[in-house]
Amino acid sequence: MKVKLSLKNRLSSLSLRRQILLTSLISFMVMVIVLFSTMRVSVRSVEVLGNSYRSNIDLSSFSKSLESTEKAMESYVNYHTFDSIDSFYAHRNNIENYISGMQNSPSVSDLKQKEYIVKQLTRTFIAYSSKAVYARRGNNNAELDYYYAKTINCYNLLISELLELNKQLLESNTYAYQQNHKRSTFSIEISFILFLSLAALIFIVLYFTITAVTKPLSDISDVAIRVSKRDFDVPLFNNEQNNEIGTISRAFDRMIVSIREYIDTIWEKARTEAELKEKEIEMQALYTDAQLRALQNQINPHFLFNTLNTGVQLSMMEGADKTCFFLEQVADFFRYNIQNQKETATIDEELGIIDNFVYIMKVRFGNRLVFTKKIPEESFTELIPVMTLQPLVENCIKYSLKNEQGLVELKVEPTEEYVIISVSDNGCGISPEIKKSVIDAVKNDITKLPQELLKKQDTKSGNMEKHNGMGLINVFLRLKMYFSRDDIFEITENEDGTGTRFIIRIPKNV
Repeated sequence: MKVKLSLKNRLSSLSLRRQILLTSLISFMVMVIVLFSTMRVSVRSVEVLGNSYRSNIDLSSFSKSLESTEKAMESYVNYHTFDSIDSFYAHRNNIENYISGMQNSPSVSDLKQKEYIVKQLTRTFIAYSSKAVYARRGNNNAELDYYYAKTINCYNLLISELLELNKQLLESNTYAYQQNHKRSTFSIEISFILFLSLAALIFIVLYFTITAVTKPLSDISDVAIRVSKRDFDVPLFNNEQNNEIGTISRAFDRMIVSIREYIDTIWEKARTEAELKEKEIEMQALYTDAQLRALQNQINPHFLFNTLNTGVQLSMMEGADKTCFFLEQVADFFRYNIQNQKETATIDEELGIIDNFVYIMKVRFGNRLVFTKKIPEESFTELIPVMTLQPLVENCIKYSLKNEQGLVELKVEPTEEYVIISVSDNGCGISPEIKKSVIDAVKNDITKLPQELLKKQDTKSGNMEKHNGMGLINVFLRLKMYFSRDDIFEITENEDGTGTRFIIRIPKNV
């Protein structure tokens, strides 16, 4: 970087005479480069002729990879070894990479159409062979015999089509070789003509560069006088000349722009400081309110648990098993909600407390609430803030029950980078205005919706409950602060365009 700056400074310090001489030298060098480029075109033409049959060679390599894939599949089906399955996936990746450059759609060209057929047959071969391998892994002999036979039939047909394609490519490449030979000869002739034309053009440019007249310095002098009188509302030169005048003009432009930016920076800094002061006051108020709420929430929680335990014992004595189980679930839920002093919990722990909460809700609402889970049978030990999922499930239950029957679904989908958790309902959905306000509040670290939006909801007619968004904002804010990013949550609608869907993408290995 320092070498580039030093070279730039040296070039800028040259006089106009030396710059003209340098231009002449550069022009001469350009002519030399063009000459060598012409020679390179000739060499390249020879290389093109040499590569005329490259496609046949590549097709032969593809055939070998295809054969290796088929043999690896047979080896895995017969012997079930790790080497064979590794070889299968390696060769399968090779043929997938090869067919990615083949024809994607039917064509009127026989060669392209044949290439399209080979590509489709290869995809079918990959699909059947992969299903055969999966069936062998799962010891599903019925599917294994079916897909193995399909794979062999597809392989034999594919080999036949590859032979036809190789034959067509050979004919096409032979014709292409003859055409490339003609084009190479023509390219060499054109290169020499362009060389002579470029030489003439360089001499013309040199003539106009040498005979150019520099601009007068009066404009620069006038601007300098105005700036000295603190008048910074002057037009910029925007001079792109690479000489002394151009250098001075650009220096004046940079100076004027810097002064204007400095003045704007001072005003922006003052405005920012005022906003930070206002936010600091707001955050202090929120902190005080949070402390008060925390103290209030800690008032004698043991009394609640002792009361619930007394109810559990009483129901056991009276033989009310359902009531006993219900009170135990309620006690577990409140114990997790109130006495959990940790800031984080695993996804498995959060999913466990959801079962408690949903049981309580089903006891309350009966058959009106239908709750389904789609969770893989594996452990999810990734950490998230405590009580992240329960408010989302509660929100979905609340708005789905406005229908005759509430449908709520909790889904967990692990990927390579994320554990994707979605909670959806069949309610009336969140309005775009509220959804946008919730997302904006989280991005700006605001803990509640704008007052004008809340007032607007208050003025609506009917008995519909207003949505203050505080629970959602609380969940998303804690996720944002914990993961230091605001792209892991999303509010959308179901695939059929109804209801509401909350999506959380928990990064792995954080």
